[in-house]
Amino acid sequence: MTKERAEDRSFPGNPYTTPTLENEVAKTGSRFSFFRVILISGILLLLMGVFLPGIRRGPGMRDVRNRTQCRNNLKSISVALMNYAESNGGLPPAYTVDAQGKPLHSWRTLILPHLDEGSLYQKIDLSKPWNDPANSEAFNSEVRTYRCPGADCPKNCSTYMAIVTENGCFHRTESRPFSEITDEHSQTLLVMEIPSSEAVPWMQPVDADEALLNSVRLLEKPAHRSGFNAAYADGHTTYLLHEMPADVFNALISINGNENLPVNAY
Repeated sequence: MTKERAEDRSFPGNPYTTPTLENEVAKTGSRFSFFRVILISGILLLLMGVFLPGIRRGPGMRDVRNRTQCRNNLKSISVALMNYAESNGGLPPAYTVDAQGKPLHSWRTLILPHLDEGSLYQKIDLSKPWNDPANSEAFNSEVRTYRCPGADCPKNCSTYMAIVTENGCFHRTESRPFSEITDEHSQTLLVMEIPSSEAVPWMQPVDADEALLNSVRLLEKPAHRSGFNAAYADGHTTYLLHEMPADVFNALISINGNENLPVNAY
């Protein structure tokens, strides 16, 4: 061994340097740290695999998913109503009537062709009541767009109702042109979600009058954990808290009250 190489034993990477105890301890410590990280990571992954599915299936996440689907349903309904109005000059009546003024069919039946439910619509005899035996096949049919996926009611029910009041968007037996809605369309309720306890068969000509609207809000029985979804006269949808002030809620129902609500009011 040359003198230069012998003097170079302390230089890192020198193949002739004798390993020191400190170096071996450092290497062992590094290996231990590496395996410890692997072990902890494995434990964390195991815990995530055990608990995350339960969290995702929990009532909170389930309600969020249902709420989102409800908004999608209401968006489809509002688009169908807009298309109906474009074709017929106005919103559909809340219900059709026979010669004696007896209710026959809901607006939900009338907009079926605009929800890609034309084949179901063709099966309905509009000259006979919604619950006539001649309409039993349609009566027992499910229209998913009319029902919240988390609703606790029969599959042929609707959890969405039109606003049918003296100054609401829907006339009871006549079409209403959008020109009669003089309030801001973005601040005027068109259709709203109701609790499962208030759901009705989608063919039934029953909707949200003043008494029902107030009971949904004041009795604090919202369709979801803290409120309900709603569609507006301009076609947009939103989630409304059931604790909103009564004057704000009534202003949203009105089509001609000339209210000017700030966005954060509801």
